[in-house]
Amino acid sequence: PIDRTTMNAWEDQRVVDKVNSYGKKKLVVSGLWTEVCDLSAVLSAIDQGYEVYIVTDTSGGVSKEAHDMAVERMIQAGATPITWEQYLLELQRDWARSETYKATTDIAKEHGGAYGLGIIYSQAMFGGKEGH
Repeated sequence: PIDRTTMNAWEDQRVVDKVNSYGKKKLVVSGLWTEVCDLSAVLSAIDQGYEVYIVTDTSGGVSKEAHDMAVERMIQAGATPITWEQYLLELQRDWARSETYKATTDIAKEHGGAYGLGIIYSQAMFGGKEGH
């Protein structure tokens, strides 16, 4: 963890250096204060040339309107909105990927609402293992 005082993580050189050290140009962002911390870091990262994805349903603002307007502002600047479940399943891609299957379905079962219940049902009723 990097203990910082700035609301915009991108104003702390240690954060920028750490992110840049990975050598990737795609950045996935989520945070507690959508209209301040997320927004400022996303705008700065886009300005630096990153392709930024904002996980909208794991970020939060002081009100629904504040959150929604910040997300809209990030979209206008070029960020792509995604949800946590969409991101999880984009990472999994194929149920035949056995090395990540259990972790992915465990997360979905615990946090995926109706989708998670569907996995539990399928496994209980049919011994279902998608792709296996």
